[in-house]
Amino acid sequence: MGNRDVRVRGLAARAGGWSARHRWAAVGIWVLFVVLAMGLGSAAGRVDVDEGDQLKGETHTAAQIIDDAGIKEPAAETVLIQSRDGAVRATSGEFRAAVADVVKAVGATGRVTGVTSPYDTHTISRDGRSALVQFDLRGDAKTAADRVEPVLDAVAGVQKEHGGLRIEEIGAASMQKQYKDAFGDDFKQAEYSAVPVALGILLIAFGALVAALLPVGLAITAIMATMGLMGIVSHLQPMSDTANSVMLLVGMAVGVDYCLFYLRREREERAAGRDAGTALRIAAATSGRAVIVSGVTVCVAMAGMLFTGLAEFEAMGLASLMVVAVAMVGSVTVLPALLSLLGERVEKGRIPFLRRRRRTTRAADEGSRFWTAVLRGVLARPLVSVVVAVGALLAIAAPALGMKTQQLTLDQEFGNSLPIVQTYQRVNEAFPGGSEPAQVVVRARDINAPEVRQALADFKQRAIASGASRGPVDIRLHDAQNVAVVSVPLVGGSDMDQAVKSLDKLRDEVRPATLGRVSGVQAPITGQVAGNHDFNDQLLGSVVPVFAFVVVFAFLLMLLSFRSLTVAITSILLNLLSVGAAYGILVAVFQHGWGASLVGAEGVGAIVTWLPLFLFVILFGLSMDYHVFVVSRIREARMRGRDTKDAIRHGVVTTAGVVTSAAVIMVAVFAIFGTLSMQSMKQMGVGLAAAVLIDATVIRGVLLPAVMALLGERNWYLPKWLHRLPDLTHDESPEPVPAPARGEDEPLPV
Repeated sequence: MGNRDVRVRGLAARAGGWSARHRWAAVGIWVLFVVLAMGLGSAAGRVDVDEGDQLKGETHTAAQIIDDAGIKEPAAETVLIQSRDGAVRATSGEFRAAVADVVKAVGATGRVTGVTSPYDTHTISRDGRSALVQFDLRGDAKTAADRVEPVLDAVAGVQKEHGGLRIEEIGAASMQKQYKDAFGDDFKQAEYSAVPVALGILLIAFGALVAALLPVGLAITAIMATMGLMGIVSHLQPMSDTANSVMLLVGMAVGVDYCLFYLRREREERAAGRDAGTALRIAAATSGRAVIVSGVTVCVAMAGMLFTGLAEFEAMGLASLMVVAVAMVGSVTVLPALLSLLGERVEKGRIPFLRRRRRTTRAADEGSRFWTAVLRGVLARPLVSVVVAVGALLAIAAPALGMKTQQLTLDQEFGNSLPIVQTYQRVNEAFPGGSEPAQVVVRARDINAPEVRQALADFKQRAIASGASRGPVDIRLHDAQNVAVVSVPLVGGSDMDQAVKSLDKLRDEVRPATLGRVSGVQAPITGQVAGNHDFNDQLLGSVVPVFAFVVVFAFLLMLLSFRSLTVAITSILLNLLSVGAAYGILVAVFQHGWGASLVGAEGVGAIVTWLPLFLFVILFGLSMDYHVFVVSRIREARMRGRDTKDAIRHGVVTTAGVVTSAAVIMVAVFAIFGTLSMQSMKQMGVGLAAAVLIDATVIRGVLLPAVMALLGERNWYLPKWLHRLPDLTHDESPEPVPAPARGEDEPLPV
């Protein structure tokens, strides 16, 4: 069967052509790159984000003072001793005996220091039913979770001897250990299960083992290379476990998507009668270019996280940006080489019950029967379709207007699934704020100067008098460093809104009236509540610059890639509508609790602080995958002479299969994270999965074609004063050559 000469240009086409001609060299270079990246990254080691560098403002200042002074704050632990029925009081002999046994047992482990009795520190609740034994774990606080088990066992032993009392340990180390034990393996398994899930869906999509393995193999090698690069880059920008998980999530999604786009186009051209070389050149010039445009757009979106000023977000943004870039490069270089090497063997490993007839040219052009039927209705009544689709999406997005964001407390994050959550709640009920006290880090020229000691005493007294704390307020002096650390339990406890009000009283009223009056004294206030509050404020302050950066650069990329002002504007508006709908679903499910039980969640009254901005960046980038792919096919058909409606129909239905497959993979991978027990991970998984599903169906299948049908030739409008912009479009491929038996072999324009 003959093929017309296909001349193509552009970076993707040149890269694909070179790889196809130098197959073994391309594969060898890719393998060498992956091995070198992993080796160098392993040798360099990974530098993780330091807790003190997470935020700016008071939280950062307090951490800097502690660090500069060389003070190693130990991991503090607390044992709650509480009457089960209220009959036993702290003054009783039984209660005192239990306290003495706890003090003796934890001290005997040799793992603790500074054990204090509640009778000495007055850490007895107002109702006399509860008391706290406090101590510090020896060694580095960062690794305390690895050493806390003998202490937990000692406390459990005392509990067995005093059945009438409740004796439970809580603290940063014990909470971290229980979290790791309960959810560490769960979280890792969710990450690893993404691979078999993606492979299973690809097997259904392609019906052949080799074709299904290619996208997964590319995604895995891209992730492996990026892990190595993260180790190298971490010496300039520290990374984190969260960044690693997000990188894996994004890498699997885009790695499979990019390869899927490319592979589907190559198979389509071969089914149309092209020889292997011509099919590869067309796939490189079309899908390869779409991959580059999409990849660069996603990278720009991920770069928006660098504008937050938050170390964790900067790490996630940079890690995601790198994996997208690596997957994009792999898709347009090593993939053509592998396809050239495999040839017909890409169909090896056919699944019997998924065996398909070879698609004819006409079948390929007709595409999905389902989407053909949908498009028929949409294109017949585009205005009605736009009104209905936009109305539905705006209705879904409406709950987002009342979105409330906050860092989730331990009980909100885990519900009652962890025993330590119940301990956390009991401590907060008996000692409001005791489990998460504010800490005032005071630095003075002479911490023992009379005016400084008086200011500390006044602060302690006013903190309680103002209603911000019910005490006890503890002052720990570090004479040699001229630093004092004041621990202040906040009224409100696990009620974050009330705790923040108490924090504001300390910062705005108590501190200026006491420590603020002494010249040369610094007194930043930090702690869990302060850190969460400062994180929220800083994140909200970064929304506008991140939003502006992502939208403006995405607009410019679309403008340059399609040379159409209309396409650029509609791309942005449709993506914003998709993100808004995802926000609405999140608020409805997790803030209001509507249908929360359907996803194994519960309404916690708020969306975790970091998620809205994270979702905006991720979704705005990933949704461009589908948009660029679909609009590229529509533009190809239009440039070949089809009228606008026919081009829209052709572009949507011929890409429906690959977009559906890609969306199903993304939804499945993201939904895995929605199965985890942590509410923040559920929110992320459900938000991403819902948004991708909406984007691939309502947006790309209904709204995009309806809007383009209404606009007609105005879709390709570019003002004359913009004609000087660089031309990043590609030479369009010819129509597939029909089989001569059908009598449809008249020449078509290139």
